[in-house]
Amino acid sequence: MEQETKPPAPSTDGNHPNAGYPGYSAPGYGYGYGEESPVHRTLQDYLLILRERIWYIIVVFLVVFSSALVYTLSRPKIYQSSASVQVFRRDPTIMQVQAVMDNEIRSAEDLNTQVKILESATIVQKVAARLSGKELADFLAPYKSEADETEPLTADVVLMRNRKIIPQRLTLIIVVQYQHTDPQLAAKIANMFVDEYINYNARVRIDESMKAVEDLKVRVEQQRKKVDELAMNLQAYRAKSNLVSLDERKDIVTEKLKALNMLVTQTTSRLADADVRLKQVRERRATKGDLTELPFIAASQPLIAQLQQQLSAQKIAMAQLRDRYREKHPRMIEATNLVNQTQRELDKAIRTAEAAIESEYQTALRNDQEARAQLSAQEAESLMIDRYGVEYDNMARELRINEQILQTILARTRETSMTSTIETQNARIVDHALPALRPSSPKVALNLALGLVGGLGLGLAFAFFVAYIDDRVKSSFDIEGVVGLPLVGIIPQIKRMEQPEKAQIVVNNADRQVSEAFLTLHSSLRLKDDTKNAKCLLTTSTIPGEGKSFITTNLALTFAAHGERVAIVDCDLRKPNIHKSFRVENLRGVIDVCNGTATIDEVVQRNLQPNLDVIAAGGRAKNPTQVLNSKNFELMVSDLRKRYDRVFFDTPPLAAVSDALIVLPLVDGSIFTIFFNKVRRKAAQFCAKKLLDANVPCVGAVLNGLNLTVSGYYYAQYYDKSYKDYYVVMAKDEEAEVR
Repeated sequence: MEQETKPPAPSTDGNHPNAGYPGYSAPGYGYGYGEESPVHRTLQDYLLILRERIWYIIVVFLVVFSSALVYTLSRPKIYQSSASVQVFRRDPTIMQVQAVMDNEIRSAEDLNTQVKILESATIVQKVAARLSGKELADFLAPYKSEADETEPLTADVVLMRNRKIIPQRLTLIIVVQYQHTDPQLAAKIANMFVDEYINYNARVRIDESMKAVEDLKVRVEQQRKKVDELAMNLQAYRAKSNLVSLDERKDIVTEKLKALNMLVTQTTSRLADADVRLKQVRERRATKGDLTELPFIAASQPLIAQLQQQLSAQKIAMAQLRDRYREKHPRMIEATNLVNQTQRELDKAIRTAEAAIESEYQTALRNDQEARAQLSAQEAESLMIDRYGVEYDNMARELRINEQILQTILARTRETSMTSTIETQNARIVDHALPALRPSSPKVALNLALGLVGGLGLGLAFAFFVAYIDDRVKSSFDIEGVVGLPLVGIIPQIKRMEQPEKAQIVVNNADRQVSEAFLTLHSSLRLKDDTKNAKCLLTTSTIPGEGKSFITTNLALTFAAHGERVAIVDCDLRKPNIHKSFRVENLRGVIDVCNGTATIDEVVQRNLQPNLDVIAAGGRAKNPTQVLNSKNFELMVSDLRKRYDRVFFDTPPLAAVSDALIVLPLVDGSIFTIFFNKVRRKAAQFCAKKLLDANVPCVGAVLNGLNLTVSGYYYAQYYDKSYKDYYVVMAKDEEAEVR
């Protein structure tokens, strides 16, 4: 891959022909030589951009500023009035009751809600409804021109468009602004917005309270019906379950249970005692023991104790009689009969006591069984009452709860009904709107300031934009920084004249500035090491029309005027031009010498000017590259070196064909012609790179056709007003001498 050659940086030691010349830097236009360009835009570059395009800036500024001025003066005067309202954090407390609506301002969202209410279409419609008659006509008068047949202009639309709601930062104050051409109407409408906002909140509260009262009344009727239904159900259940007096019945049953429990305890105890006595009696009888030894036997029958005492006394008496009498003694017999009689009575009394114990046991057993049966029945009845009581309590509890709910709803209904008639406001007016003394719009000073700043800003932006899209070579920095060639000469723009006169302008003195420019170029070439001894120089350009032939002829004439033998060779075999510059024939020339049909002496046209010979192209070649690549062309160049001090070769543009590159190895140096503000940087850069890559010294670039009206922007050191005045004074002096 071919390596790019970095262009030489502009000299800073003062020896460079254009060291320190101002111009556009390459990065500003998006072009640079190589990947890393050392050229950077300076403040002077920006100033040059503005100086060159000052009229763009002026025109854009005048358009913008005049538009702002016309707009400001054509706008009607608008007056703006402001009213402020303070939103309460919570509603005023008149009664210690809970409000239907919660209007407390707790956060920024709550305050923004109030702002949105002020901005709502509902408030706008309320304000619009208050405008009528002449007031409405005056209100809509400034906007009649905006009315449309398909969509007529209404007060709602105008109000919505011209009002502003501005919450004040870190406060609960909201400012309502309205603007109109009539200051009285502006103030009145701003106050209407505040009034309607306060009235709207009050109406909403009252409406919600009345609606809540109606809803509560419906709920009261529903709850009352439910309570009545529950009461009827409870009464029916009492009647069905014989629970007319459930509490009294439960008390009676409880008392009976207590009594029966005590009775069972007693009967059980008695039964146990009777059972013990009966068992003792049966055991004594089974063992044939003496029943009278049992204490309860004697205790149950007092007669037994008497009979026992009587029997003991009789036995004692019979024992005494036995000691005195025999068994058969009448008194013994009587005593014995008496003892037997008493014994029989005692046995009878014991049997009676035994039967009484047996009967007592049976009675205690029956009493215990009956008491237990009564206790079981009473317990069953108690369980039944408890079961009925649970359901009864549930029904009674539900009735009580619903009665409490009914009472709560009734109390809330009374409270809401009372508060619905009390008008409370959640905001108050801080400042009423007053008619404005001065219009708020149009703001003349601000609009004109914006027009001034905007005009300057847009003008500068437009100038930089034009500079950005303008990529033509026009400054020394473009040539040295972008194209990469040193600037060795600058030729001013000349007036319209015939080609032969232009080609020989240095000898006919048609333009003194141009002649002086070629003299300066001649001096520069003689001072440069690469060109002071160079015999063969090639001139070319990027595209046709850049004046390479003009530069060739006049530079050759300048060298010839200084006593050097100079030859001009027209190597543009496609569109030869040198013969036209000197008004000579183009019948024989380079083509004939290269084809071997003529010699140099036969084709050279001698002394067209003192010390100047010309070799024309000799027509148009069908194969110019073969002609220039021929051995005879090399021999011709070698022969011309011997005959002349300087030989100038005029070649075709590099962007079109490569003929110049064929001739380039045969010469000592090349001169690159660039026409001012015509060729694009990229194209010139590309062609210059071809010259530099040929390893033949490139003398530099000659800028042709410099417009003197803008020369001060780019080449102030060369052509400013003082130079122009100098040549004008010289011309006048010469005319005076001639006269």
